[in-house]
Amino acid sequence: MSKKESTFFNMIIALFVITIIAGASLGFINDITKGPKARAKLERKVNALKQVLPEFNNNPVEDVLMLKSDKAKDSIEIYTGTFDNKPIGTAVIGSSEKGYSGLVKIMVGFNPDGSIKNIVVLEQKETPGLGTKMKSEKFIRQFKGKKPSEFNLKPQKNGGDVDAIAGATISTRAFGEATQMAYDVFLETNASKN
Repeated sequence: MSKKESTFFNMIIALFVITIIAGASLGFINDITKGPKARAKLERKVNALKQVLPEFNNNPVEDVLMLKSDKAKDSIEIYTGTFDNKPIGTAVIGSSEKGYSGLVKIMVGFNPDGSIKNIVVLEQKETPGLGTKMKSEKFIRQFKGKKPSEFNLKPQKNGGDVDAIAGATISTRAFGEATQMAYDVFLETNASKN
């Protein structure tokens, strides 16, 4: 028997077959994990809503308002919490691309009077041990109960009222910018309701 020669054509065919199999496998795995990823993302939003809004008995996720804005790449999500059909709070997802490592995405819960009930960080890629402290209760506490119309959301270093995270002024600025975006959208949607 003669040994089959390895030719350029044989190598191309082998690489092509491997690429097709790998691509099909990745597509199959992506289809399998799409549902669980979507459920996990929805669960994170529902948990965030429970943290940023007063107790509600509606399903804010079903009644989400998607607002297209030049302030964000994607549509801005607005959730209204009600208790026995009376509005008790609004949650708005704000974002900023100006974090130290890019996107900072937060959910801000507003009381009907415009004061901040609570804030939950949904996404961030900031420096561990520095910018990631934006998720800490100590940092977020300074925003609770404040009305952004009376509380300047910039770091004190930039003439604002926010006590910046030590060593993470850029992350603090991005957090404040995302909060301001959420507040502006809150004001716009409330103005259109009246």
